[in-house]
Amino acid sequence: MIKELKLQQHLRKKPYLVDAIAGNSAMLVSLGQTGRMYRLWWPHIDYPQHVDEIRTGLKLGTMPGGVTWFDDPEAGWQHAANYVPRTNAYRVTSTHSDYPITVEQTDFAVPGQPLFVRGYRLTNRGHEATDVEFYHYGSFRIMDNELYMTTEFVDKQDALLHFRHQYAFAVGSSEECSGYQAGNGAWNGAASGNLNGNQIDMQPDGAMKWNIAAIGPGQSVEIPVYIAAGHSRNDALAALTSAKGKSYGQWYEEMVAYWSDYLANAAPCPGGNEQIVALYERSQLAMKLMADEATGTIVAAPEFDEYFSRCGGYAYSWGRDAAFVTTAFNKAGLGSLSEKFYDWSITAQEPDGSWQQRHYHDGSLAPHWGLQIDEGSSLIWGMWEYYLHSGEREAFLERVWPAVEKGAAFLVQYLDPETGLPKPSKDLWEEREAEHTYSAAAVYGGLTAASSFAKRKGKDQLAEAWNKAARQIAASIEERCWNESKNSYYRGLKLTVSKEAYEAAIARGERGYVQQRDKGYSRYVLEFDPIVDISLLGISVPFNAVAVDNPRMAKTADTIEQLLTSPKVGGIKRYEDDTYIGGNPWILTTLWLSHYRTLQGRYEDARKLLDYAVDHVTSSGLLPEQVDQETGETAWVVPLTWSHAMFVLAVHMLAERGQL
Repeated sequence: MIKELKLQQHLRKKPYLVDAIAGNSAMLVSLGQTGRMYRLWWPHIDYPQHVDEIRTGLKLGTMPGGVTWFDDPEAGWQHAANYVPRTNAYRVTSTHSDYPITVEQTDFAVPGQPLFVRGYRLTNRGHEATDVEFYHYGSFRIMDNELYMTTEFVDKQDALLHFRHQYAFAVGSSEECSGYQAGNGAWNGAASGNLNGNQIDMQPDGAMKWNIAAIGPGQSVEIPVYIAAGHSRNDALAALTSAKGKSYGQWYEEMVAYWSDYLANAAPCPGGNEQIVALYERSQLAMKLMADEATGTIVAAPEFDEYFSRCGGYAYSWGRDAAFVTTAFNKAGLGSLSEKFYDWSITAQEPDGSWQQRHYHDGSLAPHWGLQIDEGSSLIWGMWEYYLHSGEREAFLERVWPAVEKGAAFLVQYLDPETGLPKPSKDLWEEREAEHTYSAAAVYGGLTAASSFAKRKGKDQLAEAWNKAARQIAASIEERCWNESKNSYYRGLKLTVSKEAYEAAIARGERGYVQQRDKGYSRYVLEFDPIVDISLLGISVPFNAVAVDNPRMAKTADTIEQLLTSPKVGGIKRYEDDTYIGGNPWILTTLWLSHYRTLQGRYEDARKLLDYAVDHVTSSGLLPEQVDQETGETAWVVPLTWSHAMFVLAVHMLAERGQL
């Protein structure tokens, strides 16, 4: 009951869907279109998270009552929000029919600095001068923990300082504040507009205000609010002092110049209309924020479900996702991010040569469901793709070779001698255990990549052994995994199910067996998993275990399109009878089919699938994971790094064939 109550309180503050992210690859912030800050991660993009809620509002001299908060859905504020073009700065313009003040808020992290900047421009669009009190309320949850915080007002720096253990955050402005309150019921003080000057409290929250006298008609006033981070109180205060050493305009121009240079040094969009170019550049910008500056880790998405209430969390690094993302980095002129990631991936490898499901930025294992054999094989495949992209740099080969050798050895010993496929593990959707056809194709890709590495190292015997194992996997896919009755490959063999599902399947005439496990437990296994799944395209794209023009592959793609197209809003679902978040179409799955259609030469079909992604960006131009199957609106996870990567790859596939 207490846990459920905490969850409901949390969700009132932090919705599952965010509208924007801002950051500098060391600091990451998620934001709403009202300007509300939901989360702030530092000094890494996955952990730790430090913010409970940060809100801003104002009180006009003529306005009765307390403070009106810009993000309050009942306060009547209207918002227009989007990214500042070609940057990772997010701008919200808030207006109110009853108030003459327009508030323009611009949020961005300063590149290379532990500093988040919130610039507020207050403009009087009325006919009389207006007095304004501007309020900034912050409740921190340092290290994602509600305990043991202190908030104090530091007179010398005119700042509120929030700290716990080795993390501290100093909040202040270049403009001297008019009032403050550290803890001691800070929210009530801020909401009423009566800050009591309490200087220190062992509480997580505090508030500041700035009195602005007589903003004239048509006049604008700027108030920058700086959130400076440090590993100690002194570090955070020093960072805030540094922030005040430049004007807001200087920080803004530095940020704009940084992202302008970043895009100039990346590969331009290789064709397409204005919408495609805009999404391509937004993908380059968003993917950069999903790559940790210090370690190179790539996370799937900014976390939004810390309680694992509807999913298992997203702010981790998956080898599978990252293999696609780094391939997109290569195409997008961001190969240095790929190299940094693969250098990091070596630290996450297990002593036996495997890579487990997902990891934190430091290479330690994150909460997981067990081995997914496609993860490590995808990493080896991705290493080879980057090696080719880099011009076959010897230094990279030497760094990754020990990990490749151990990883390939693990893959070979993991093969099932009965089927020639990898032994049972979790599938790429992390829902079921079987000898999955997609996973087999990924292992094929990993072993062929490892064989190619071995040839470069002069290890001919290893190269041949790994190539032979890969050929056997490809042969087994053809011999054992074709389902003539559905014109599709089986999703897998040796599918583990519940006892009830097993008994029902056997009663329907399906084949299976019961395997005795240790300590008297039983495993119920069906011989085949006939469900049509988008991941079956992976047999061909990208792993090429079966050729694109193989008739069976073409039939599988047609069956996928027939069975998995969402009837109301279009787009491609993951698999038949998917129930996750209602079974919506996904962006990455739709683009996966675009990849295959492009390689088939069905360019018009591929372009329509690409356009689906363009047509279903969020209000801020980001790509979600899912699109609501009833409304066509964003349904889940913003942004999903894999979605952006698949878009970049789809653009290049079409452009390389002169079809964009």
